[in-house]
Amino acid sequence: MVAPQPLRAMGELARRTQDAGFDGILFTEGGRTVYPAVTAAALAAPGLHLSTGIAVAFPRSPMISAQVAWELQEATDGRFRLGLGTQVRTHVVRRYGTAFERPGPRLRDYVLAVKACFAAFRGGGLDHHGEFYELTFINPQWSPGPIDQPDPFVDIAAVNPWMLKMAGEVADGVHVHPIAEPGYIERHVLPNVATGAASAGRDAGDIALIVPVTTIVGDTDEELDRDRRAARQMMSFYGSTPNYAFIWDEAGFDGTTARIREKQKAGDFAGMAAEITDDHLATFCTEASWDGLADALVDKYRDTADRLVLYNAGGETPERFERYGEVARQIAHRPSA
Repeated sequence: MVAPQPLRAMGELARRTQDAGFDGILFTEGGRTVYPAVTAAALAAPGLHLSTGIAVAFPRSPMISAQVAWELQEATDGRFRLGLGTQVRTHVVRRYGTAFERPGPRLRDYVLAVKACFAAFRGGGLDHHGEFYELTFINPQWSPGPIDQPDPFVDIAAVNPWMLKMAGEVADGVHVHPIAEPGYIERHVLPNVATGAASAGRDAGDIALIVPVTTIVGDTDEELDRDRRAARQMMSFYGSTPNYAFIWDEAGFDGTTARIREKQKAGDFAGMAAEITDDHLATFCTEASWDGLADALVDKYRDTADRLVLYNAGGETPERFERYGEVARQIAHRPSA
């Protein structure tokens, strides 16, 4: 998982990622837009699997997202996944200047509109009539035309039961939240995705679960302590969001969000991180030596994930980045992985 960097740097990052042993890159979207970064990586390191995780949907029309995904699918020889998400109201309304009402149903309509565009690019008519999007015109002059690859997979970010069911109904994959743990995935993600899939006559096994994992890894106390500090900071950032409070509570950490928000309101960022205890880390992170990390990840997620995303590998030193790449290689080459 990486955030887009200056475009001149993305090619080298992609080549380093491929050389280190990773299967691909998942790109987040923040201050820099995600699609140019994916393009630079695709051209520099053919063979990598590339995904947006996530691209913010609503500020872009479904047609724009579909066209970009189509071209990236062609450029990667079928190794691109379009990951979409809603972001939150403040960003969508005040930063992007776009409507946010009823984000769940809006995203459902968006995914269907994108898939209708894919069908139109292959020569069919464009005839999508949704609650939020109506797309009814395309001609050969304005279509990218068919490609020699299957349609891109369209994944969505989902946390609550309604969104997870919707993912099972219309999406090809689910980006699970970074503070998810196997218990949450078993209680909420798997059954709700299955319910949504069944309602649409789909096989839940065809819907990929894309799970970011936070690792605490090292062969010395210094390395492990460094990673624990970083994990506490990351988890306290996510843990301050009220919509995610139930994840903590159900894992046995009642009131975590409320305590973190008290410290956040006071501007006490060190205090926020201090609310994340060793027990939190043991539940929500995977701690191991370098030689043991691949086994630890496979043992923890073999029944709940289709694709693992190493959340905190992208910002590491070159030496640690290469060691994470070797871990990725070990996992990918296992018959049971």
